[in-house]
Amino acid sequence: MFKVKVYVTLRESVLDPQGTAVMHSLHAMNYKEVTDVRIGKYMELMVEKSDRPVEEVVKEVCDRLLANPVIEDYRFEIEEAVAQ
Repeated sequence: MFKVKVYVTLRESVLDPQGTAVMHSLHAMNYKEVTDVRIGKYMELMVEKSDRPVEEVVKEVCDRLLANPVIEDYRFEIEEAVAQ
């Protein structure tokens, strides 16, 4: 069993109005040190071992469902899950 952490973010070339709104709110709260905010998604998947490499399965899941490859980038981290 593998625990997979998936991070999905908007591509740098795509405007992030939600991130801009958060940045303006932070500035209104006097956090002037914050110069940029980008909003993204974080997901954790539990993936069972199979005849396919886990990297292949996760990449396919991300490309087909979890991320929109036109406007989003993703990265993932795979770790062996400890049996409980």
